[in-house]
Amino acid sequence: MADWRLDEEYASPSGVVRWACVGQGPPVVLLHGTPFSSYIWRHVTAALSDRYRCYVWDMAGYGASQKSEGQDVSLAAQQEVFTGLMREWGLREPAVIAHDFGGAVALRSAVFDGMQYGRLALLDTVALRPWGTGFFRLAREHPEAFASLPAHLHEALVRAHVGTASHKGLDEETADALVLPWLGEAGQQAFYRQAALNDERFTRELEDRLGELHLPTLIVWGREDEWLPIDHAERLKACIPHARVQVLDGAGHLVQEDAPSRLCGLLADFLRDS
Repeated sequence: MADWRLDEEYASPSGVVRWACVGQGPPVVLLHGTPFSSYIWRHVTAALSDRYRCYVWDMAGYGASQKSEGQDVSLAAQQEVFTGLMREWGLREPAVIAHDFGGAVALRSAVFDGMQYGRLALLDTVALRPWGTGFFRLAREHPEAFASLPAHLHEALVRAHVGTASHKGLDEETADALVLPWLGEAGQQAFYRQAALNDERFTRELEDRLGELHLPTLIVWGREDEWLPIDHAERLKACIPHARVQVLDGAGHLVQEDAPSRLCGLLADFLRDS
């Protein structure tokens, strides 16, 4: 994890967001989901940065970005942050690759803010109801109780939760990197804050407008995804014109960790088609 650093800062309405840009070439923007961070893109950026300029960032309240009491880290707030970042970067129709909640953020910015993408890849994306694991829903309903848990119990819960996102299992270094931002007083409060502030209303208002998207769209799904079942992929394809689906066997929700080589190959081919 020591090699993964976000050296730039953006003062967003939801606090300071950290970001980085690696590589040269046409721009590619990557959005992570919850409860993850830009760290999940390390394999993808390594594979793409020889041909593309890859922008990665930690959402407000996630990873290395600012975490603070009263912070708005809802999907609507992340949409505002992302739209602001895109304007800050001055990008014109970049390719966008988004995972989990990041998919909802990218879709909201496109539909509600008119952000233009050259092409869009959606990986195991939160976009259609129902969504949210049992633990996520429970934490959303009782955030104060979970936020007051002893630190060791909180860490055990988060570590177990993150582990279920992978079908093949996370190695110790990766698991530690994904869990670390949620430890300590600020991290623990931030973890349950993001659960409390997000529910299906943020995708409900989006669902009927997905048909407005007219751009090449690749939907990638892990066949063994236990967080968002495989049927979400075909349902999402039916909503977005020009979308196609690619299923990765043996991969769970974290396709970046379970099938990095296959995923990078799919994304490289998709970007080359532009």
